[in-house]
Amino acid sequence: MLLQGIDWLILLLFFALSLGIGLYSSKKSSENVQEFFKAGGNLPWWVLGISMVATTFSTDTPNLVTDIVRKNGVSGNWVWWSFLLTGMLTVFFFARLWKRSGVLTDIEFYELRYSGRPASFLRGFRALYLGIFFNVVIISGVSLAAIKIGGVLLGLSPLPVLLISGFVTVLYSTLGGLRGVVFTDFLQFGLSLAGAIAAAWVSVNHPAVGGLDQLIQHPDITDKLNFIPDINHWELFLAVFLIPVFVQWWSVWYPGSEPGGGGFIVQRMLAAKNENHALSSIMLFTIVHYAIRPWPWILVALCSILVFPDMDALRDAFPNADASIVQDDMAYPAMLSFMPVGIMGLVVTSLVAAYMSTLSTMLNLGSSYVVNDFYQRFIRPDASQKHLIAVGRLTTIGIMVVGGYVALHLENALQTFGILLQIGAGTGLIYILRWYWWRINALSELVAMAASFLVALYFAFLHELYFEPLPNAAELIAGILFTTGSWVLTAYWTRATDREVLVAFVQKTKAPGPGWKRIHAYLEKTGQKVDTRQYFDFQAALLAFAAGITAVYAFLFGTGSILFGNPGSGLLLLLLAATAFGVLFLLKKRLL
Repeated sequence: MLLQGIDWLILLLFFALSLGIGLYSSKKSSENVQEFFKAGGNLPWWVLGISMVATTFSTDTPNLVTDIVRKNGVSGNWVWWSFLLTGMLTVFFFARLWKRSGVLTDIEFYELRYSGRPASFLRGFRALYLGIFFNVVIISGVSLAAIKIGGVLLGLSPLPVLLISGFVTVLYSTLGGLRGVVFTDFLQFGLSLAGAIAAAWVSVNHPAVGGLDQLIQHPDITDKLNFIPDINHWELFLAVFLIPVFVQWWSVWYPGSEPGGGGFIVQRMLAAKNENHALSSIMLFTIVHYAIRPWPWILVALCSILVFPDMDALRDAFPNADASIVQDDMAYPAMLSFMPVGIMGLVVTSLVAAYMSTLSTMLNLGSSYVVNDFYQRFIRPDASQKHLIAVGRLTTIGIMVVGGYVALHLENALQTFGILLQIGAGTGLIYILRWYWWRINALSELVAMAASFLVALYFAFLHELYFEPLPNAAELIAGILFTTGSWVLTAYWTRATDREVLVAFVQKTKAPGPGWKRIHAYLEKTGQKVDTRQYFDFQAALLAFAAGITAVYAFLFGTGSILFGNPGSGLLLLLLAATAFGVLFLLKKRLL
């Protein structure tokens, strides 16, 4: 047991504050489902943006980054850095559209955009598919990381870790609803970032590392510092750079990085005061998530290579840990075992906070899908608000129990990441185009979802029975091609969405672009013309998209260059970042 009295005090104080926020929010959140799942749609951008950041910083995130860096170096992070493009796309092309939709969840969107029984089936099926199945996968992944940290730092077996952390999270989530989750996220983010920085500082000064200069000059580290993979290692270059940057970000659905927005990202934007707050919240999230937060994790991962150079070193250091969970991602919690008293309490609390922020969001989101888009829509449409909130709270508990059970059967964070990528392969483009092309219909979405899932099952269980195994990149591309081809053909060969539904959708969201030319022409002909140009400046959005990507990547790599001993190039990149942010500021009036 590595925690001392002061460490436990910090952790217990955090638990008390989290429960206090849940209790404080419970009265307001119990009024109706709009309050419980949407916080009344009246929250400010800065609270929502930080809440998004806190949600994406879970206990499995630094473990995942450590796994990537130890295997593929710093440049291996392009598998998730590439999703910056997805985030910027959401900022400038979708945030305001989502807020205008007025839905409670992004699943409710289906009956706003599509028509007939396929739309109803899609809403109900996807509510259960995402609310239960996908949430269980995500919760199991983050819970696995909590299990590893609890085993290394607290000497606890997996079940007590899940029972203790899960109980506290479920309690304040069921009490405070989204409002309690969001304001607790704000506290949790501060702790998480402080803990990550403290962990990086102690790791860099570990005797086996000897400081930052010694770290970046060590022969076992120098070849892992590149920001772009070596093109001479073609398979790695293709898998971690080319495919993520040119294909993955727009074609793959991944929780928190959905093309066009989705899940908890949309939940937060729908909870914003207005369209401007919705846009600003996702912009803040994108900047902090990609430009500010990665480096402490990366530094700890690099240090771990010197302290624990192989699996034998990890197993020797933690002989009591279950051998099945000792993988490369175990190196991050292993490095945390060197934290001194006091800092250990801060770091452990920060990881607990990170776990709880993600867990509480996914529990609330999953419950909102089950209650709003399945139970109320199909089972009890006349249910009282009190009854629906009670069902939501019971659903929250159920999802946690199943997710915890699955966590006991996983081995590493990268495994979960790969599963989610493959399941979502090829579906991303449809989530972008459904806002900009009238021809997308409910059946095309159903086919996309089914095709991607079948491909994932094929590669997971059948392919290697008959053929040689394929690289992960090849499996991903195959999934994208098959799924995209399937839903495009379905969109053309099946009946389009009813015109009345498309007209109402355009009138409500002011959806722009040439893909709605047929609907806009009908509106003009019938005297219902909607001038989308006054609501959406496409040219300004495109310029802002490019400037935003430039600003964040330049800031990310400028900071990295300075850390890695290249201050000249680092300052130039930071200057480029400042210039790009200046361009965004000049475009502000045209965007907001």
